[in-house]
Amino acid sequence: MTKSCVLAFSGGLDTSVCAAWLRIERGYDVIAVTVDVGQGRELDGIKVRADAAGVADLVVLDARQQFVTEFCWPALKANALYEGRYPLVSALSRGLIASELVRIARERGADAVAHGCTGKGNDQVRFDTSIASLAPDLPIVAPIRETGMQRDEAIAYAKDHDIPVTATTEKLYSIDENLWGRAIESGVLEDPWAQPPAKDVYEMTAADHELPDEPDDVVIGFEQGLPVSLDGEAMSALELVEHMHVLAGRHGVGRIDMIENRLVGIKSREVYEVPAATALMTAHDDLERMTLERDVARFKRSISDRYAELVYNGLWFSPLRKALDAFVDETQTYVTGEVKLRLWKGSAQPLGRRSPYGLYDTSLATYGSADDAFRHEDAAGFIRLWSLPVRVWAERQGDA
Repeated sequence: MTKSCVLAFSGGLDTSVCAAWLRIERGYDVIAVTVDVGQGRELDGIKVRADAAGVADLVVLDARQQFVTEFCWPALKANALYEGRYPLVSALSRGLIASELVRIARERGADAVAHGCTGKGNDQVRFDTSIASLAPDLPIVAPIRETGMQRDEAIAYAKDHDIPVTATTEKLYSIDENLWGRAIESGVLEDPWAQPPAKDVYEMTAADHELPDEPDDVVIGFEQGLPVSLDGEAMSALELVEHMHVLAGRHGVGRIDMIENRLVGIKSREVYEVPAATALMTAHDDLERMTLERDVARFKRSISDRYAELVYNGLWFSPLRKALDAFVDETQTYVTGEVKLRLWKGSAQPLGRRSPYGLYDTSLATYGSADDAFRHEDAAGFIRLWSLPVRVWAERQGDA
């Protein structure tokens, strides 16, 4: 009886070689699964390469709307930025892709699932851990990792088996793109001192010399923590993200160049383009500052880093991430309102915010005597009690 294997298939060099290798070396009927999370032109010619690699079936799934609503939106509500900067472009997509691999493997009665990750990167951990969380009984095959196949060897393997790939031994960059942004690494970027060649690296954001002289102000509407409109016009999640990429990108918003700590212990230089994520997360954070009670806001900030680490480390389906989601969702009950954002010269700057549930009270905040509702006479007694511990300490143990 013929064995079958479901392969995460991007159509690039590595997964095209994996498809052929699984068929030739392991005797699998390969079901290649491509999950469209907004890769754009990366999907061009994918069927040609799948056919050349000898796959038994190619399944292409449009998961763009699902990717935004079920993965990007929860991360936005959590204000999840890995190491305070990276909005988890690649990491967020891996859980969705893994879940589709498992679903199709179950439907087709496949004997294994496979991916084209190397033994050095984060994605191998994300795929393996996500698959193990959803289907602990399914074997995982990783041909590139298992063979230690290098780029020149993969190109030679593709050539020997008549797989049409455009890759060369001189690898310029490794690029992963989806609806949440672009992640770029390798090539000249491996030198942490080297400035990214703007014309080669960036596609979604304008260069300094291309930036408009006038800003664009946009009003982003939120309902319970989720973006729902731009300048009063209701939009689907997919439409909103695509519009924000254009609006923020033309002002150069969302370029990130950072040294980050990979899960496998390596420091890596990464460049990201995330115009929509940067603008939307900036606006969301600003609205939370107006609508969240002080202790809730402080505690939520304390778990945002942990949430980002879980996603980055491939633990999207972990019980802790689900538990944190329950907390985050509770905090978003009153995060409804609008934020006016100025996009200009590489920045997304909040100009104003309003909410029917805002905790900002002008009568308490004002310094105008006519409208001041704050009881100034309460302050002295409050301060005496607040400072009591340090006063006692100073009297008994202090240096004075």
